[in-house]
Amino acid sequence: MKTKTVFSCQSCGYQSLKWLGRCPDCNNWNSFVEEDYSAPLAKSRPQQSAPYKEEPVLLKDIDVSEDVRLKTGMAEFDRVLGGGIVPGSVILIGGDPGIGKSTISLQVSNELTRQGHTVLYVSSEESVAQTKLRARRLGDNSETLYIVNQTDLSVIVEHIKKIKPQAVVIDSIQVIFHPDFTSSPGSVGQVRECSSILTQLAKTTGIAVFIIGHVTKEGTLAGPRVMEHIVDTVLYFEGDRFAIYRILRAVKNRFGSTNEIGVFEMSASGLKEVKNPSEIFLSERPKEVSGSVVTSVLEGSRPLLVEVQALVSKSGFGYPRRRAQGFDFNRLSLLIAVLEKRIGLHLEMEDIFLNVAGGIQIADPAADLAVAVAVSSAHQEKMVAADTVFFGELGLAGEVRSISQTLVRLKESQKLGFRQAVIPRNNHKNLDFKKGPLELIPVSTLKEALDIALRR
Repeated sequence: MKTKTVFSCQSCGYQSLKWLGRCPDCNNWNSFVEEDYSAPLAKSRPQQSAPYKEEPVLLKDIDVSEDVRLKTGMAEFDRVLGGGIVPGSVILIGGDPGIGKSTISLQVSNELTRQGHTVLYVSSEESVAQTKLRARRLGDNSETLYIVNQTDLSVIVEHIKKIKPQAVVIDSIQVIFHPDFTSSPGSVGQVRECSSILTQLAKTTGIAVFIIGHVTKEGTLAGPRVMEHIVDTVLYFEGDRFAIYRILRAVKNRFGSTNEIGVFEMSASGLKEVKNPSEIFLSERPKEVSGSVVTSVLEGSRPLLVEVQALVSKSGFGYPRRRAQGFDFNRLSLLIAVLEKRIGLHLEMEDIFLNVAGGIQIADPAADLAVAVAVSSAHQEKMVAADTVFFGELGLAGEVRSISQTLVRLKESQKLGFRQAVIPRNNHKNLDFKKGPLELIPVSTLKEALDIALRR
């Protein structure tokens, strides 16, 4: 087998015979790494017998039922996947070290075996005894969970053929290698080829495959981005590894929504589901403090009430600092400009810090109104009523624009005991909301909303 040295892009997998400062395919800088490469043998990819006929079939003759999904017994995890595990799917789980990737994979494996399914857990980074200790801490009582410590993919494939499990967990893809490829484990070539072989195996046998992947210091999955294109679902763990709560988000899902999130609490016995995240996010909200505003954001089909905190102080330097945690910085700059131009607030020499409590990342434009109110409240040192929730998108003219799923947001707000909701006027028209303890206050402009929020 003839071996040569090539340079591979860590972002997209592009290969070159010489080192390049910038990848011509994905335009990333300093992404090329040197590795040994040899052309794979023709027999390197294991051929599997397909469970379905290879001949084309009519779309109307294909019988697909949602009942085929495997329920994990963890409602939050099933929600993120779109209702359960689809047989034959490949699921990639990424996140920072120590955030809970291996923990949730082992918990899901235990839950599947309790329902009578067979699972093979390939622990490539831990010995079998170490995995047993972790499983015992998580309350292991399964009888059909197989554990193996192996890094050779060809041997792993043989184990899968022999055991014939319903699900396989690969922990992790960065240490798996195939002997027909001379590059080292974790290299671009090995990660790409091993992922392709596992995907082919899943599609031809109907076995669900979970792949755990490490992330780089930039927060992206290590290895080529082509691995994300190969798999069916990509799940990311968000949150600080030292924080209590973890958020599992689907950034790609061929069998469900890509906006769903699952909220978990890290405990000594593993990850526990958080049934009512809104109540948790607001449980430590300070009372009688300026700059604290509650808003409602949508994550898939789930409404979440989160606290937006703002701090405004005089800048000690010639250039004021602006920081945002959990909110888009560019969007914050735009809202600050609207407050200065349309409302007349003098923020040009103020340091502004924004934080979304609970570690959640907000992308919903409905949070614009709450962010603007929080900054104004902190700047003027005026408190906002604790029983009022704000949501609405802001335009550059200072107008409050309509948002989606208003009724769902209002029901969640009423359930948590809020008494007032400041909403866009266009959403208030033809809104079928039963009058109750929650009073609706429609507004058309940011000035109207600020007059209501800061009238005390």
